[in-house]
Amino acid sequence: MNRLHALIFDVDGTLAETERDGHRPAFNAAFAEAGLDWNWDEALYGDLLDITGGKERISHFAARHAPDIAGDPDFAVLVRQLHRAKTAHYLRLVDQGCLPLRPGIARLIDEARQAGIRLAIATTTSPANVEALLRASLGPDAASWFEVIGAGDVVPAKKPAPDIYRWVLDRLELPAAACLAIEDSENGLKAALTAGVPCLVTTSEYTEGQDFTGAKEVVNDLGRASLADLVAIHGLIRIPAEHPQYQKTPVLARQAGHDTP
Repeated sequence: MNRLHALIFDVDGTLAETERDGHRPAFNAAFAEAGLDWNWDEALYGDLLDITGGKERISHFAARHAPDIAGDPDFAVLVRQLHRAKTAHYLRLVDQGCLPLRPGIARLIDEARQAGIRLAIATTTSPANVEALLRASLGPDAASWFEVIGAGDVVPAKKPAPDIYRWVLDRLELPAAACLAIEDSENGLKAALTAGVPCLVTTSEYTEGQDFTGAKEVVNDLGRASLADLVAIHGLIRIPAEHPQYQKTPVLARQAGHDTP
């Protein structure tokens, strides 16, 4: 059995609940600035999250709701402009402290660093978004704690494709089985599993009810989890819940309580 050597974190919905009150209003502000009457309410944005990547999300929406705009020869330029504007609005929200880390995340990162467990990130969001969130929530040097940050367009195919995990694994120079991915979505889980990385899912505002078949464990949050719990989950031999030998891990057994981040 492979010992746990590294934790690979997703960002949006995993490190922080960034979607509803971060990316969504930032997109809407960018649309308004560009003179577009597009408005992504909470329900619509939840549907759009099936499409990974901000530029891809804009293109998907326009193709279905504004085909005249999507068919313009300069549409790709517009998408890039909208995404740059959206990123600027999002970074302001992060810098204002509007998007705190989810329960337990800061503590688990600290425990992993003290234990010599390597840290990495595998996300579809931009490097600027990642660095801003880490800086605002963990301090000015926090990005340097992560040995590898796979973000944005470093790979052509985004989650659920496994490319971003393979990119991170190549740079960590670790086998997939020596890592534990922490994700919040079905697309993220699929990306990790296809790359061979065991995965713990911590559901977020938009992902409850998704199909997490294949996850090592599925929890509401990591508020009561310790690094020892993650090590145990990494080594867990998955037994179906209906099996007589099935037992909840320590994380699930304590889900009734919540810890501070």
